[in-house]
Amino acid sequence: MPQQQFSHARGVLARRCTAVVQARWFAVTVFSLILANAALLGAETYSGIVAGWQHWLRLAEHVCLVAFSLEIVLRLAAHADRPGAFFRDPWNLFDLAVVLCAFLPVVRENTTVLRLLRLARVLRTARFLPQLRIVLMAVVRSLPGTLSFLLVGALLLYVYAMVGWVFFGSHDPEHYGSIGRAVLTLFLLMTLDGIGDAVHGGLDISRWSLLYYGSYVLLASFVLVNVLIGVVITSLDEAREMDGAAPAEPRPHAERTEPRPYADRTERTALAHRIEEARRALDALERELVRTPPPPVDGTRRRIPTAQRRD
Repeated sequence: MPQQQFSHARGVLARRCTAVVQARWFAVTVFSLILANAALLGAETYSGIVAGWQHWLRLAEHVCLVAFSLEIVLRLAAHADRPGAFFRDPWNLFDLAVVLCAFLPVVRENTTVLRLLRLARVLRTARFLPQLRIVLMAVVRSLPGTLSFLLVGALLLYVYAMVGWVFFGSHDPEHYGSIGRAVLTLFLLMTLDGIGDAVHGGLDISRWSLLYYGSYVLLASFVLVNVLIGVVITSLDEAREMDGAAPAEPRPHAERTEPRPYADRTERTALAHRIEEARRALDALERELVRTPPPPVDGTRRRIPTAQRRD
């Protein structure tokens, strides 16, 4: 009996807290607190504001911390009847880690780490903005493809840097005097920044520099960048499907009800004959069903009069 009462109390607590957590005013309040926390972080970068309002800034930070703690407690209470569901949600774990770390003595004594944790609260806006949440999920899912892109890009930079050092190292030591300078130069050229000056400088050395810079710009600035865009777009589609924002597929019966514009006359005629035969068969079954007497209710066989049997 006490166990049942405890389970009932947990269910009531979970329902009431879920109603609060899922309310629109609750989401708006938490979102406003996150923006206020971000504004406080920005205000602390001005020495004049910190000197004049240090006490109030610290009080506002404590208010935000208490509010975020109450939010986490309410979210935990909303899962009182199923605590495991709370810890299976990655966003809940992130929110819990951000709030709990602020109470650790080592973190509170380190101002830099504490500010970084406060900055992590700004990322919680993704919980309340579905599109931002999808973008963040896409970024996470695109990490494997991005690492492959970085490896290919690093290999391309190294090869072209070595070629540039061989051909331009003695003539242009400022940009190609070593492998490090060559890599830095080519990395900046990947954004097409200063590509005109580089091409003109290369023409003074050799006309083959046109082939060098042209192939590099084609591979680095167009091919690799488009590959990266393709990886991100693919990850964005996958994240949208995971978040349940993918466009709904057409219903199966819609395809069956649509007419076939390319059906020829022979197929239509054959289909009409089959429909007519099916109708005749149904009519025959209906007439036979009408002639057959219904079974008696008590399960005994009904005697049919002799005159009716003769008929």
